[in-house]
Amino acid sequence: MIENSMFEEEPDVVDLAKESPSYPIDSDDVVYEPRSSRLLVRGLGENDLDEDEEDYESSARLLGMSFMNRSSNQRSAASSYTRQQHSGSCSKPSTKTMVAGVVVLVLVASMLMVFYFLLGCTFTTAGCQKPNSTMDRIYPISTNGELFPWAELRLPPSVQPVHYSISLHPNLTLMTFQGSVSILVQVLHETKNIVLHSSDMNIITATFEGKEVHFLEYKPWQQIAFKFPEDLKKGQYVLNINYTANLSSSFDGFYNSSYVDTNGIKRVLAATQFEPLAARKAFPCFDEPAFKSTFTIKMTRESKYISLSNMPKVKTTDLKNGLQEDEFEKSVKMSTYLVAFIVADFISVSVYAVPDKKEEVQYALDTACKLLEFYNTFFENDYPLSKMDLVAIPDFLAGAMENWGLITFRETTLLVGSNSSSIDKQLVTSVIAHELAHQWFGNLVTMRWWNDLWLNEGFATYMQYMSIETVFPGLDIDTEFLNVRFKALAKDALNSSHPVSTVVSTPEQVEEMFDSVSYEKGASILLMLNATLTDGEFRKGVIEYLQKYNLSNTESEDLWNSLSQVSKQNLSVSEMMNTWTVHKGFPLVTVKRSGTQVTLTQEHFLLNAKNSTDDSSLWHIPLTYVTDKCSVLSSCKQVFHLKDKTATLNLPDQVKWLKFNFRSDGFYIVHYDEEGWKDLIGALKEDVNVLTCKDRAALINNIFALSRSGKVSFRQVLNLMDYMRNETETAPLTEALFQLGQIYRLLDKRSELNLASRMTDHFGSLMENQSWDLETSVSKMTLRSALLEMACSLNIRNCWFTSNKTSQALDFCTPHLFKVAAQTDEGWGKLLDVYKHSINDPEKRKTLEALASTQDVRKIIWILQKSLDGSEIQTQEFPLVMKTICKNFAGYLYAWDFVKENWDKITQKFPVGSFAIQSIIISATSQFSTKTHLVEAQNFFTSLGTKGSQMRIVQEAVETIKLNMRWMENNLNTLQSWL
Repeated sequence: MIENSMFEEEPDVVDLAKESPSYPIDSDDVVYEPRSSRLLVRGLGENDLDEDEEDYESSARLLGMSFMNRSSNQRSAASSYTRQQHSGSCSKPSTKTMVAGVVVLVLVASMLMVFYFLLGCTFTTAGCQKPNSTMDRIYPISTNGELFPWAELRLPPSVQPVHYSISLHPNLTLMTFQGSVSILVQVLHETKNIVLHSSDMNIITATFEGKEVHFLEYKPWQQIAFKFPEDLKKGQYVLNINYTANLSSSFDGFYNSSYVDTNGIKRVLAATQFEPLAARKAFPCFDEPAFKSTFTIKMTRESKYISLSNMPKVKTTDLKNGLQEDEFEKSVKMSTYLVAFIVADFISVSVYAVPDKKEEVQYALDTACKLLEFYNTFFENDYPLSKMDLVAIPDFLAGAMENWGLITFRETTLLVGSNSSSIDKQLVTSVIAHELAHQWFGNLVTMRWWNDLWLNEGFATYMQYMSIETVFPGLDIDTEFLNVRFKALAKDALNSSHPVSTVVSTPEQVEEMFDSVSYEKGASILLMLNATLTDGEFRKGVIEYLQKYNLSNTESEDLWNSLSQVSKQNLSVSEMMNTWTVHKGFPLVTVKRSGTQVTLTQEHFLLNAKNSTDDSSLWHIPLTYVTDKCSVLSSCKQVFHLKDKTATLNLPDQVKWLKFNFRSDGFYIVHYDEEGWKDLIGALKEDVNVLTCKDRAALINNIFALSRSGKVSFRQVLNLMDYMRNETETAPLTEALFQLGQIYRLLDKRSELNLASRMTDHFGSLMENQSWDLETSVSKMTLRSALLEMACSLNIRNCWFTSNKTSQALDFCTPHLFKVAAQTDEGWGKLLDVYKHSINDPEKRKTLEALASTQDVRKIIWILQKSLDGSEIQTQEFPLVMKTICKNFAGYLYAWDFVKENWDKITQKFPVGSFAIQSIIISATSQFSTKTHLVEAQNFFTSLGTKGSQMRIVQEAVETIKLNMRWMENNLNTLQSWL
């Protein structure tokens, strides 16, 4: 799956009552009051639980009970008692009275013990037995009051599915569906229980081996259990379940979708999105990736619709009342999250879309064919199914989903119209390449559990860039991949980050794994490994891995072992790569040169090292470097393996300067001593082409990060930026614009707009020198778009330059010109009309961004409301609306207030921990830089309790605000004096 926000320009509920990860919020103990952010926070208080009460709360969540009220009442009562003041004075009890009282208590306790041990044990036929309180304390209570026979979030391994036969009949008028599932199960170990997943279903009947059986349900963990009086022996059995359910109104499970056609008629359909934990909402199942099985699916539908599933259709049978039943071939062995089915009135050309958009599918079809051929060759393992459908879904939250044989997409990420730009095509190609890579990494070979999600997502991300670079070199994907690596470094430099492979158990923790670390960092460390191995060893190891674990489940170590087996180098792949997957974060390599001797030191790089715990992590770093003697060709690269805290590198006498991390292929940043930075900056000022454009972009990225961490002054950053007057390449220019843009928005929110605008003086001449003629290079279009965005945000004259240009030349300009038009009532109204009636998806998205960029508060509030309720703007676009509004001074506080006041509604639309929620929180808070907003954010998140306060993204938000505050405190005066 590729999350929608993961291909956007910038880094940007279910209340299950379960044990959640403990990520304590750095609270200042100020109670949150819902109100306008433009008012100061009022009120102090809110006591912390003591240790015993914390234990009660943890146990309550484990049992699915609520002890919180009881413990709170006890605390309140005790508190009231200790504070009570009496008007009179009490006489102190005498010593004699106190002694007598103690004696009485001892006698009473002794009698109770005698009765318990003698009457309770000795005088019974059973004798003394240890009370079985474990059952009461550990096993949760089912919905009917009985003990549920399982007490873990992960299912027991004693029973596994072999095959599912699923029959479904969705009613697209009532938005309900009927279902039946027959599961052939294999009992591996004798057991009295079969436990599986089910969520939001009304189970009508259940039979086991033809006999009706009773079931128990524990809703907080979305589990059902069948208890048997005797142990089930090893062997195969059949479990049948009939049920009904509502089509989901969110974006997961078996959900309803709709669109309005060109005649203004609303049309409905039903589609699925099961990753990571939503197959259980469509049929009872063993909903974990390791429980692979085969599937046979039958779909009953009205004749005006078609149905699609993972496998080809075998036959269609006419039923009563004008209904038809489609039956699909038995699937290959796969995980439940990859099952998919759709009922809709689509047009079929192997790429499916609503009828009005049938002309927009050809590019996707051609692209998929070329990429599929590449993957078949690269992996030496042909795509195993007999068909592949790509389907554009009108309402779809993620960017796409890799269901085996039935890949689903947002319309924006699949359809390409006649007016689509090269940038639009780059996006569509990237998403298709990502999902096709999943057919091998994820579908053919699947991670055993969600802790190794990166094996799916990191590999698919890496392969999308590798394949496009080979098959579509004209799309200039290299620059995009470089930006992706910078994005991953920024995320991983925070204390709130996590290891690539990390322990997860709860659904919220699973959702949180779909982030930049699993995707972009996973891809980045694979690039580093491929750049380290030689003679095609990376590809050979991947082929070995896919062949060995075909249709199986794996862990990270399995991949490293496969690569080690084919490598002829004196290098333990497992030893090296475990340092990159087990530790969170990445290293900072400090370079100090004294003559011909270079001292290299590594440490864990953190933007805020003061708040981190002592970290002695060491990475095995395949350091690459070039010198002034040879610096731009691949053959110039030299390698030094840094495994220890400190090491020494000896150089020839004639070397003037060194640049480490050639082309930024390694996942680390580099800090040079004063002379090292001086030499590099001097070389760039003399000739920008002395380093590759990727190396120049990496220097810019590194020095901004070092400045933010306090390791270099901002004056040093500005000193490097002086060379930019001679820069012409996209990668370094867009990185500089991005870094300055972040600072610009911080300054803008602090009403330092004049100061912010002067930061871009370096780029004025570049703007003036742009020809703005028709451009086909995606790289050049990306640069022009970034420059134009800067000009429009600062209201520079060049923003209006294009009135007499052709529409083709303006493709990359459209979003920015729309944003300019949206600043007037007339322009905003016309754009809203375009949004409502356009069926061109890239145009709709650009128009929506323009609408959300308005400075009119009434329009801001309207668009927030409409995008959340989905009445006039699709709810799937709410994260984009939030992100766009929060960029501007006029709307960012209103957007923050909206999140606070509508949190319950937001978490009903988007699961807690999901990438959508992550995007919403970061958008709303990432530009705060004052103590007032820090306190307010801390206390709001604390007030959420189990509905969100323990998310990792909350820790990231708080940490980011503190970093912004520190940057302002340390650099605002420097910036003012420099400019």
